[in-house]
Amino acid sequence: MRLLHVLLLSFLASALHADKPNVVLILADDMGYGDVRALNPKSKIPTPHLDKLAAEGATFRDAHTPSSVCTPTRYALLAGRYCWRTRLKSGVLNGYGTPLIAPDRQLISGFMKRQGYHTGIVGKWHLGLGFQEKPDAKPNPRPTGRRSRRRDGSGLDFTKPVSNGPHTLGFDYSFIIPASLDFPPYVYIRNGILTSQPTLSQEAIGFPSYLRKGERSPDLTPVDCLDDLLSEAIGFVKSRAKTKKPFFLYFPLTAPHKPVLPHPRFVGKTKLGPYGDFVMQVDSTVGGLVTSIDRLGIKENTIVIYTSDNGSFMYRLNDKSQPDHIADEAVQKFYPHNHSANGPWRGTKADIWEAGHRVPFFVRWPARVKGGLKIDRPICLTDIFMTLADVLGAKRPDGAAPDSTSFLPLLNEKPARYSRPPVIHHSSGGMFAIRSGDWKLVLGNGSGGREQPRGKKFEKPYHLFNLKNDPGETNNLIEQEASIARELEKAFYEIHDNERQQSSLLHRP
Repeated sequence: MRLLHVLLLSFLASALHADKPNVVLILADDMGYGDVRALNPKSKIPTPHLDKLAAEGATFRDAHTPSSVCTPTRYALLAGRYCWRTRLKSGVLNGYGTPLIAPDRQLISGFMKRQGYHTGIVGKWHLGLGFQEKPDAKPNPRPTGRRSRRRDGSGLDFTKPVSNGPHTLGFDYSFIIPASLDFPPYVYIRNGILTSQPTLSQEAIGFPSYLRKGERSPDLTPVDCLDDLLSEAIGFVKSRAKTKKPFFLYFPLTAPHKPVLPHPRFVGKTKLGPYGDFVMQVDSTVGGLVTSIDRLGIKENTIVIYTSDNGSFMYRLNDKSQPDHIADEAVQKFYPHNHSANGPWRGTKADIWEAGHRVPFFVRWPARVKGGLKIDRPICLTDIFMTLADVLGAKRPDGAAPDSTSFLPLLNEKPARYSRPPVIHHSSGGMFAIRSGDWKLVLGNGSGGREQPRGKKFEKPYHLFNLKNDPGETNNLIEQEASIARELEKAFYEIHDNERQQSSLLHRP
């Protein structure tokens, strides 16, 4: 009887997971829209693996991050909820930042786990960790406003497990670095425990190999980080492919964010300086994981999503009297004829302008999505949560993913069944914009980020653009189209002031 019971349970488990696709979500760090040849044919950087991913799946040409910088985008992606609804109203956390995610906030990881998935993360976290204090350490001030006040690891006991992190937030397996690769502490953390103690002191280095001074573990060498993460990710996929249980892997890369440190085997390959070589390495890293998926025989029913957390930090240089990144690798700018990291879009990372948040977005799912599909409807990274729920025929969990709308109808080539509220954009400085159809209203008088003038949020004159007619955001129509601006401003406050669960738009696959 016992054997029969075990066999019955095994059969039921297999039946439960039989049609559920594996999901691999790859998030680049600071890759611009124009860094990928599939989106920018003029790019001189070879990106064959990303181009193939686009050819074999769907390309979203109007995809947006919920913020134009790291931490808030990562929160919003995992939670399906805009980060400005939390205490973090601008900027990002540092490597010692206190946890941003509330313990009871349901993330994609926990949701997928409840759907029968084995969940894993390999890569950059940047959402705060529960580093524990030494017994004799002075209490760390409570975080106020946007971030923790801690600036170094003094007083922290790195021998103890972190009390909060992906391993406490729905991930069965985790191998992470705390924040961006230019933030100390420079350590790997596996399932909440440091793989090695930070016994080394990393000195500060200037751009492009930009690093801040701080603690570093011997087993983390910045130039090898991408390779280390790829090895871990491939190992996770290989181990899970041997089982019948579907898996969800979140693979947030550390590049091409600073430090711009291409591995020696990529140095000089593009003739576009370290940045071009680094983008090429990112493409190779993605190719390494996707190729492993294909060789394991799980390609058909594995969803691969590739995107970026915001636009590129590389500026567009128009002054011919100055050197660009090719002539001087310490310069964080390109002449447009050499490379346009953010494609045709205005601005750079951190800005409210399109370059800050319009990013590459590809979805490959051979079993269900037609190769070469082009989609021009606006979506947001917050929408990944409910899209996966839609794929699984699941309802929106109570209180979860209030700012997420499924884009599965677009993948199914049924655009008439797709509808989402306007997308809210957010800059590093807290500047807001709202996008509805062809129209974009910036609720401020500048970039809200890095491009001058930065301006101030909610100070007029506001900016109104018709992106269909003016994709470069050069013609402010705020006076000519005042009624449209008023409608958009009203819609913005309706969304901003009211955290509501959006219409689920669930359609069983």
